[in-house]
Amino acid sequence: MEEFAHNLFLQLAVVLTTASVLALVAYRIKQPLIIAYILAGLIIGPGVLNFTQDAEVMKTLSEVGIAFLLFLVGVNLDWRQIKDVGPVALFSGMGQALVTSGAGYLIGLLLGFGVIESVFLGVAFAFSSTIVVVKLLADKEELERLYGRISIGILIVQDLLAMVILLVISALRDNTSLGALLTVSLLKVIAVVAVLWLIAHFILPKLFRYAARSQELLFLSAIGWCFVLASVLLFLGFGIEIGALLAGLSLAGTGFSREIEAKIRPLRDFFLVIFFIVLGTNLTITSLGDVLVPALIFSAFVLIGNPLIVVGVLRAMGYHPRAGFLTGTTVAQISEFSFIVLGGGIAAGLITDDILPMATVVGLTTIAASSYLIMYNDQVYHRLEWMFDWMAPKNPKRQKRLEKAPEVLLFGYRDMGAVIYPSLKRLKKPMLVVDYDPHQIDLLQEKGISSMYGDVANDELLMSIRAHRSKLIVTTIPDREVNEEILRYLKRRRSKVTVVATAKNQEDATYLYDRGATFVIVPSVMGGEYFSSLVRTKKTAKRSWAAVAKKLA
Repeated sequence: MEEFAHNLFLQLAVVLTTASVLALVAYRIKQPLIIAYILAGLIIGPGVLNFTQDAEVMKTLSEVGIAFLLFLVGVNLDWRQIKDVGPVALFSGMGQALVTSGAGYLIGLLLGFGVIESVFLGVAFAFSSTIVVVKLLADKEELERLYGRISIGILIVQDLLAMVILLVISALRDNTSLGALLTVSLLKVIAVVAVLWLIAHFILPKLFRYAARSQELLFLSAIGWCFVLASVLLFLGFGIEIGALLAGLSLAGTGFSREIEAKIRPLRDFFLVIFFIVLGTNLTITSLGDVLVPALIFSAFVLIGNPLIVVGVLRAMGYHPRAGFLTGTTVAQISEFSFIVLGGGIAAGLITDDILPMATVVGLTTIAASSYLIMYNDQVYHRLEWMFDWMAPKNPKRQKRLEKAPEVLLFGYRDMGAVIYPSLKRLKKPMLVVDYDPHQIDLLQEKGISSMYGDVANDELLMSIRAHRSKLIVTTIPDREVNEEILRYLKRRRSKVTVVATAKNQEDATYLYDRGATFVIVPSVMGGEYFSSLVRTKKTAKRSWAAVAKKLA
């Protein structure tokens, strides 16, 4: 046993075997794998079997996973997406953080915590976990959906807010001038951005073009750049997370992002498993009993309050309740920054470490529960949609009952819809575009394109545009629940309309075919460009589409 306690390889063997067994069980019963990893950490941690003796080594491995995750987020981050959702991400991120901080402060006071402790709890619980959200959205292949892009924007805003708060805590701890500290930090940011911009434009493209001659060299160069920049920014006081994200962003324009992602993704997945296992090791059965009641109250607030706050903010900015609810489910957990903020308060002598066990229970509870919320958010919204009916848009300018049904309906314009639209326009038939992103609707109306704002999974909207009397419906929304609602609506009205749907994978495509879709696009198999060529060469009669679908199946 003595040898085991000091043998990292044996410890990793037990950790990974336990996680693998529990993950297999979770996958079999269709549960989020994150739950299995956290449970594995609880079992092998000090709370039960106490197999993880080298806690610092495991923590370091988990930080590597965080770095790889955010590095790949940066590699795939499109600045056009940030521009599209920038204002809503800024206001939603700041609004949610402020409201959650205030409400958390009041809850802390009601539960008997001191004023300073309540302030720290409110602030700490205002941040959501970038690692959890990005992993789950990536697993669902929904980073590119509207709510996914808004969520990533909100998380970036929250991370920046967290850094400002950490600077404030640092100033309080060292008795330094906050103004001076913020000025120095701002100068650091300007210097880092300027230097990184020059490197990304004049050095990295040439360097990686040369490295791409060897796949092994490309792989090693990408990892090296990630670690170098993350280490430099850690030294400058910005943290590993921002360094890894900026390292990825600087490579996004080199043209090798897909190759880099494909090679680093397995490493990211491995080290992220360690991250979630380490989270589980922070919980013990004894601490659970002592802080259960306040932890459950705070957890309920984060799981219910945060999504409702985001729904309200997004609705105020013109977004549909569906977009607000789906985005809200992604912020229904606390962040790794929550523990960093509390740790900073403890190091500054402002609060005691007695608060950490309760925060740990809140973290694990909200991460576990929000994993289900994110994985099944479309189904949850479908069941709770009646609660948000009063918030649905009723602006006659954007949603009105049409006197005559358009022959062609295009649901979802961004990306694939924009590619398909010109080909559909060549059919020279009356056409309407429907999207629930108000930004897209404004752009379409500026271009003079007939468009309407609304949620196409809503029967009322489908009835208002007389979808059942159209000739062709093309939906570019890769959401099985949404497409199923459209097909169910058409079936109830015995409509003969040709429906071209979009699915994430072959399984969803088969599911939609079984429910009446005429043709299903799977982007990983066939993109919008190829579909556009089919529109130009095939008649849009149902028999023609069925023949094409049968040929491609």
